[in-house]
Amino acid sequence: MAERQAVVDHMRLTYEGLFSVTELYKTIDRWLRDKGYDKCEQKNIEKVTPEGKYIEIQIEPWKKLSDYAKSVIKLRMIMDEVKEVEVERDNKKVKLNQGKIQMIFDAFLETDYEHRWEGSPLFYFFKVIIDKYISKPFTSGYQNNVLDDLNHFHSLIKSFLNLYRYSETAWTSKKQQKYKF
Repeated sequence: MAERQAVVDHMRLTYEGLFSVTELYKTIDRWLRDKGYDKCEQKNIEKVTPEGKYIEIQIEPWKKLSDYAKSVIKLRMIMDEVKEVEVERDNKKVKLNQGKIQMIFDAFLETDYEHRWEGSPLFYFFKVIIDKYISKPFTSGYQNNVLDDLNHFHSLIKSFLNLYRYSETAWTSKKQQKYKF
């Protein structure tokens, strides 16, 4: 059985305001593709409520670091009260979404994911000895790679959402005229 070591547990990111759901998806997909991660979507729920849409997405992208270890990032996005609004930007009407986003990030280092060392008790014993005394520097290097990737991913999404937050101040006077929030 593959061993999963938690590198980061429940890193959170919350946001409330204007954003574009499709651009958020594209940004996430682009980053995963650029970093060499394979995306595995585990959950995708969308419900329409009187307050707006409720969207819950859980993805678990992974990247092979070596024949023995792989990096796994688990992202759970919960978007609530998502409504479509029309905002004027540079004298053009742009459709954006408004709502609340909560993201939960987890990062794991998964070792022996191909189950090569589980053939017999003797192999498993050797695996434990090698992990404990020989491959410790390699494992800690892999953990640092996973941590760096997660921190970069988190900061990219945070800066993407903050882009809308700072742009929102320019739209505030126009929004208040058209919409009563």
